[in-house]
Amino acid sequence: MNIAALVSGGVDSSVVVHQLKEQGYDPTIFYIKIGMEDKDGYIDCPAEEDIEITSYIAKKYGCRFEIVSLHEEYWENVVSYTIENVKRGLTPNPDMMCNKLIKFGSFEKNWGHQFDKIATGHYARTRLVDGETFLATAVDTNKDQTYFLGQIDYMQLSKLMFPIGDLPKASVRAIAAAQSLPSAMRKDSQGICFLGKINYNDFIERYLGKKQGPIVELETGKIVGTHNGYWFHTIGQRKGLGLSGGPWFVIQKNVEENIVYVSRGYDPESQYGNVLNLGAFRFMSGNILGDLSEPKQITFKNRHTPEFSTGTIVRSVGDVYTIQSETKIQGIAPGQFGVIYDSAMELCLGSGVII
Repeated sequence: MNIAALVSGGVDSSVVVHQLKEQGYDPTIFYIKIGMEDKDGYIDCPAEEDIEITSYIAKKYGCRFEIVSLHEEYWENVVSYTIENVKRGLTPNPDMMCNKLIKFGSFEKNWGHQFDKIATGHYARTRLVDGETFLATAVDTNKDQTYFLGQIDYMQLSKLMFPIGDLPKASVRAIAAAQSLPSAMRKDSQGICFLGKINYNDFIERYLGKKQGPIVELETGKIVGTHNGYWFHTIGQRKGLGLSGGPWFVIQKNVEENIVYVSRGYDPESQYGNVLNLGAFRFMSGNILGDLSEPKQITFKNRHTPEFSTGTIVRSVGDVYTIQSETKIQGIAPGQFGVIYDSAMELCLGSGVII
């Protein structure tokens, strides 16, 4: 079998190569450069160390190695999506778009189509159910990344391999140490895939600037502070508000008037809800829930977290589905994604954008 392995220089994707070689495969390693080009020139995403490590891995395991660039595709798809959503007062998820449009979209179109399978270092698995491939959660529930894969489609999923999905993170690190891989003790990468080491607020300011507006207490209408633009703040945010007498949480935003509404307390009631409406909802594989004119029991996530929430899903109208959560959940942010799972918390079934 002809396998393309997407390797970033981190410990997870490095161990993917080891696992594939152990299983008798000879993968071709690809490093995707995902810096950005824009009208002001190149935004640097520090990649030298990553490429050095990936190159070392390729030599160590005798694999063909190719560095490929998807700068333009990044700008056209992921970056513009992020800026547009932030401008509309929504909370985007660039990492999900990165997986859907870049790693398994543009890469497949340009290079991946020549291969039978694409292997990645995601903590996820696949499972066959009645002859159909489903995305399944990883053995390591704390590291599970199926939420970030919730927007991929069936064609993309059926081509993917997740060689470390059956391993706890500690075992992945142990394999890397035993093999003397340079990434063995590297910290896990954090945050938005296209930003590298760029600060998120600096990135947003570069494109949307600053515009001072009031921070208003939701319950009283009292102005309690000022902000530099609603686009710097997300629903549920607690840090970085610069307010005393807290904790304060961002509850709502008024895009037209540039107002950020906050609520105070360790557990403000206004921060919770139990209904999520998901627009543009679609199942990744087959619909194993059956007729959704009646509510069906599911588990779900409204953000990347190890914990699942429990509730029901029902089709509202068209491609809008409504989740009713059994418990109140925190920080329901329009623009983020709701990803649904079966009641056993094993199969990732589909997703939609929170509206």
